[in-house]
Amino acid sequence: MASASPIASTPFRDPFIRRYTLPVMGMFIAIYLATQAFGYHINSVVLSIVLMVTLCLLKVPVAIALIASALLGALHSGLPMNDAISALNDNLLIGAQVGITYVMIGAFAVAIARSGLIDLLAHRIASRLDLSEGATNKGIKWLLFLTLITASVMSQNLVPVHIAFIPILVPPLLGVMNRLRIDRRAVACILACSISASYLLLPTGFGAIYLNEILLANVNAVGQAHALTVTAGMVPKAMLLPVLGILVGMLVAVFISYRKPRDYQTVALTDLHVDQPPHQLKFGQLLTTLAALAVALACQLAFDSLLVGAMVGFMILACSGVFRWSEQDDVFTEGVRMMAQIAVIITIASGFSGVLNATDEIAPLVSATADLIGDNMALGAALMLIIGLFITIGFGDSFASVPILAPIYVPLALSLGFSPMATIALLGAAAALGDAGSPASTITLGATAGLNADDQHDHIRDSVIPTFSHANFGMLLFAWAAAMLL
Repeated sequence: MASASPIASTPFRDPFIRRYTLPVMGMFIAIYLATQAFGYHINSVVLSIVLMVTLCLLKVPVAIALIASALLGALHSGLPMNDAISALNDNLLIGAQVGITYVMIGAFAVAIARSGLIDLLAHRIASRLDLSEGATNKGIKWLLFLTLITASVMSQNLVPVHIAFIPILVPPLLGVMNRLRIDRRAVACILACSISASYLLLPTGFGAIYLNEILLANVNAVGQAHALTVTAGMVPKAMLLPVLGILVGMLVAVFISYRKPRDYQTVALTDLHVDQPPHQLKFGQLLTTLAALAVALACQLAFDSLLVGAMVGFMILACSGVFRWSEQDDVFTEGVRMMAQIAVIITIASGFSGVLNATDEIAPLVSATADLIGDNMALGAALMLIIGLFITIGFGDSFASVPILAPIYVPLALSLGFSPMATIALLGAAAALGDAGSPASTITLGATAGLNADDQHDHIRDSVIPTFSHANFGMLLFAWAAAMLL
């Protein structure tokens, strides 16, 4: 068999890249050269994030895109290469801690899957399929969507495994999706919007961390100098409208954007045979699995550590006989393999954010925005949200964005005359915008890990762009309305 020619493998042969990415990249290069020629300085944070997104659209691996764009942005800011590399390395440790937690969560999720609970759920849904000619199976489609929404919400608040459930639950259901001709971009939006909405509104699990320990704590810490004090009860109320925007975006994706059927090839990996009985789930195994979930949640809340919770849950399942004691290494390795790419990207994304901070150009970017706003509240709310969206796309993590934005956004919002509730909504939404659409976000990475199990779902085109355009645009509009109405 003849090997493919080198020209055929270049990115410039890709229709999407030629039609969309190259013109945008060319326009950006032209703007950059023009600003340099007239002596203007492009903000290094803006430059780094645009480069990162462009490289991802060119199908450069996300990890390489993060490192390359961070270093180029640092050099543009005047930061020496050695200092940029030091900033990158110093912050990798923080990301590595989070990455190890995700690996442990992955191992716990695989252990739960070994109980047969996930197989039973997948077969229950598949067995309801009517394979006769002309059957629409609309009820199964909505049952599938409801299952994914429920699992997404529980993964943030009740069973804190975050996105680790997606590579476990979704691949067995791909065959059902193929038979129903469901557009997987709609599923990516369902997963991303449901996960985002749950931790932004419900104050338990990850929601308790974001709403109380990060958002509330930072607003009060910065607001103390401005006589601003907010309570825990105010935060979910302030975030209600922005979350409704996310849900509206999800409905638009399901009922309008990706409503039409889309065909995929059914391969052996996703061919779920409805006539074969699933793995027999014994009553004792079911109780043990539920107990492991409960204890993992209790440990996570007691010790404020997902790592400890997932580890304890894993050990309970190992000791109970859900899988053989001798298979512990295999189960753990499978979890590592499943979450390895996500853990690596999270680690590098932390270094990326460290380099952006080292350039000292985040504050000037926000300050320039403040100067542009003047006394216009409507324009101020819009620009604060857009800048927050831009910064969070680069960081890929709303939790890390709040401490960066709070020292500037809280005084700015109060000086413009926004109420405490509106201030919470602006900061909470600005830091969360982009989380569901960043190439380095755990949410989009998790969606791709599950939906691309058969290599028919592209990370950028089918996860990042759909979730960005639906979750973020809806949230931006509703968050702006919240700031003006609250």
